[in-house]
Amino acid sequence: MQIVHHLPDLRRATAELRGGGARVALVPTMGALHAGHMALVDAARATGARVVASIFVNPKQFGPNEDLSRYPRPAEADKALLIAHGCDLLWMPGVEDMYPAGFSTNVSVSGVSDGLDGAARPGHFDGVATVVTKLFNQVRPDTAYFGEKDFQQLAVIRRMVADLDMGLEIVGVPTAREVDGLALSSRNIYLSPDERTRAVALPKALAAAKRAIEAGEPDWQEAAMASLAEAGFVTDYVSLVDAGTLGDPRPGRPRRLLAAARIGTTRLIDNLDIEP
Repeated sequence: MQIVHHLPDLRRATAELRGGGARVALVPTMGALHAGHMALVDAARATGARVVASIFVNPKQFGPNEDLSRYPRPAEADKALLIAHGCDLLWMPGVEDMYPAGFSTNVSVSGVSDGLDGAARPGHFDGVATVVTKLFNQVRPDTAYFGEKDFQQLAVIRRMVADLDMGLEIVGVPTAREVDGLALSSRNIYLSPDERTRAVALPKALAAAKRAIEAGEPDWQEAAMASLAEAGFVTDYVSLVDAGTLGDPRPGRPRRLLAAARIGTTRLIDNLDIEP
């Protein structure tokens, strides 16, 4: 696996990857890689594309009181995982490479970014859209892979790519989970042993809410909030939305059940699909 840190080297490396007409797939990450990220790499490789992964802890998507300074950065372990899964190229820019002096552009995607995490974390999705736009322009992939665990992020990126005629395919990969159902996340390492045990209440509450919604029970949201509170969570939201627009559900359209809640100092998110 080739590793590059500066844009001119990236341009040369991606040109070589495209030799012979090969397609290029991008897996953008912030590092602290786990099996969920590797599922993205594996899905990209399965298409026959040459796989570029990026690792960049993006300061623009962290709020002033969030965990930028302590976000895990196990670079050597991340490299070893990517090599083991057949990644072709790792793009690891520094902050000065991504946001050089004088950088003043912001990419904002209204609508899908306004509620849910957009309301709970003001400015977060502007940071996501800005850095992903830069990554797409730097790598110029044919496809890009994102996990469905960050479902609102996936919706924002899909809207941005469509609106700006970026000309690449966005592929969502189902959420990877622990044996007990907890969604894999780089932030799970923040959980104490007791918090980790109680954290499984989040996927369990969503599964129970999914069953209640599909059975037509009206009090599914209250029941989910109550079960999360009993486990020690402070809930930001448990919401049922249109899977495409993230607005109010519409008859005959796919829906998504999303939740975000804090246990201790750790904020976890999860979601499930709900059939029309």
